[in-house]
Amino acid sequence: MTAFTRYNPNNKRNPEKASEPKPAKTAKHLPYKNLDIGAYVALHYGFTPTETPEIKKVDLDHSKTLLDGDFVENEGENHAILPLHVEEKVAVLRTYIERNMHTLPQPVMMYFKSSFKGSLVKKNHSYPRYGDLEIIGNPKSIAEATLIKTALVILEDYGYKDLCVEINSIGDRESITKFTKELTAYYRKNIEHLSTHGRQLLKKDVFELLTHSDKKSDSLKEDAPKSITFLSEPSRIHFKEVLEFLEKLDIPYKINHHLIGNKKYCSETIFEIIHPANGKKKTECEILALGIRYDGLARKIGLKKEVSGVGISLLFKRPAKEMVVAKVKTPILYFVQLGFEAKLYSLQIINILRRENIMVHQALSKDKLTAQLSVAERLKIPHMILIGKKEAMEESAIVRDMNTRSQETVPISELVRYVRRLGA
Repeated sequence: MTAFTRYNPNNKRNPEKASEPKPAKTAKHLPYKNLDIGAYVALHYGFTPTETPEIKKVDLDHSKTLLDGDFVENEGENHAILPLHVEEKVAVLRTYIERNMHTLPQPVMMYFKSSFKGSLVKKNHSYPRYGDLEIIGNPKSIAEATLIKTALVILEDYGYKDLCVEINSIGDRESITKFTKELTAYYRKNIEHLSTHGRQLLKKDVFELLTHSDKKSDSLKEDAPKSITFLSEPSRIHFKEVLEFLEKLDIPYKINHHLIGNKKYCSETIFEIIHPANGKKKTECEILALGIRYDGLARKIGLKKEVSGVGISLLFKRPAKEMVVAKVKTPILYFVQLGFEAKLYSLQIINILRRENIMVHQALSKDKLTAQLSVAERLKIPHMILIGKKEAMEESAIVRDMNTRSQETVPISELVRYVRRLGA
């Protein structure tokens, strides 16, 4: 039977008894050196610093038919075009297959520090690139939440304040088909109010009318059908869960109905992180990150099965002199969550520990306890933090010794102090 006690912060005993079996020896530090701030933050949330793939001719060839509409127009920054760079997503998926990453525990989460070599130069694009975060193999809402939270923390660590998330959903294939039909009917009904260029876009791709700006087209945008109105039930649930994560994490957000991705391969959510631009009007904002889900891309480039993908690009200039983290201590904790309520709470716990430079291993995309425990055992992690629905409601966590199976319930307010005594 598992020993179970409730943690008493006034009890000065060491939670790890001398008589308990010692865990197997592991390396004192992770195999990463001189990490930039982005990589160090990303590592806390489960991303692996990875060499940026080089875009090859085969990637560009696969991208040719997908380039139309492969941008988002920044309405508050002189209508500058922000490219989605489909060729980069193609390169990421190709690398995933070539390196047999599908055989690794899923999902695969990568942080790319360098820009993609060989990316296509897009018209009116002057945005700098800091880095990219990509999650391959996770179709669930926790993927978007993890990307957004990680990107926000990176931006905040670089001094950006008053950040806000703008987000929208175009849904799955069924949702996109319904929305396209209604949007096309709307613009055809109002074709006399479109400019000459607007009429050309209607023939080419009606989605581009929502990202294109001119005086005539803009007057129609506000009354145009909204993509979230046509979401299928699975897509509605997915989007609702993403918003629940944002609310639980106290992340300011607003739904931007004009935020539309390339319907040829984008799916579900598209999101950006903005902040008030210095010296600009209050109504104008600078986009610091742009993210999309691209579950519809793998089949388009010839892969035998669909592969879920979602990523975010950080769009700010890398500092000339950047602080680096020389080495990172190997985590002694594995974070386990059970149930959607616990999953909502999970990113908060990871962030509380991150602020104290305490790193944990985790598999937030997994739902079953056995799947999460198998990873912990494979990594030979000596201690586990477990949160279920009850713990999430009580703002507590169970801390278990993986060798003796003894465990204590610890209030979240005491969690940092407790795990410090374990050696974290």
